[in-house]
Amino acid sequence: MTGSRTTDLHLSSAFLYGKGVFSTIAVFDGLPFLWEKHWRRLNSNAAAIGLDLSEFNENYVFERLRSEIRDSELSDGKARISFFDRAPSPMWSNPNGAPTIGLSIITRRRQSRNANLSLTVSPFPINSRSPLAGIKSCNYLENLLAIDDAHRRRFDEAVRVNERGEITSACLANIFWMCGGCLYTPALSTGCLPGTTREFILENLECMAGEFDIDELRVAESIFLASAGRGVVQVSEFEGRKLDTTTHQIMNLLPKSEFL
Repeated sequence: MTGSRTTDLHLSSAFLYGKGVFSTIAVFDGLPFLWEKHWRRLNSNAAAIGLDLSEFNENYVFERLRSEIRDSELSDGKARISFFDRAPSPMWSNPNGAPTIGLSIITRRRQSRNANLSLTVSPFPINSRSPLAGIKSCNYLENLLAIDDAHRRRFDEAVRVNERGEITSACLANIFWMCGGCLYTPALSTGCLPGTTREFILENLECMAGEFDIDELRVAESIFLASAGRGVVQVSEFEGRKLDTTTHQIMNLLPKSEFL
């Protein structure tokens, strides 16, 4: 049988190539956290990959998000907003009319986190010169393959470096560490994602952002991972080396939940 039938969505750039952007938003007490930062990044990321979000009013999207949170009776958890290109790919069809953008909002209750988080170094580097560097696109398979590799090696997460060997982030989170009593994190120039939780931390704590070799983590006193989906979590072990888990103020910045 040839030429099997497909729906229009199956011919879209979103389905075929992952052309879309998303943001995961923390929900505390039924309210989305850091909404303005997420909305700003969604628009910036969409523009970077050629998605026109002008038809979506911020208030409309926010109310859709609030409605989804209410309908799912979510008090403590996370929501994901995705914008994706529904227009048929010109390589597989003959598109007619103006491009259309789809909107998807899903929610999930927060899960309890691992109290003994182990970290390794991923063998898969990030290309800081890629057009997708710093973009949270729906083409997320590389991140998932990197964390799957860490899990196969019996680690919970992995640090990814760029083509110059500089620390960028974990597979699914931004990274911070303490060394000599100072807090550090990779600069955006490394290709790391400009996470909303990362931005919030930098606004509230003294922290040096820069370009650092992976060896910096081998002498770090403490390491922390930060994302909207998991909050701020402390790493207990880096490649077999036990880390200091003394409470740091970075652990107390976010609203409290029953799981944090």
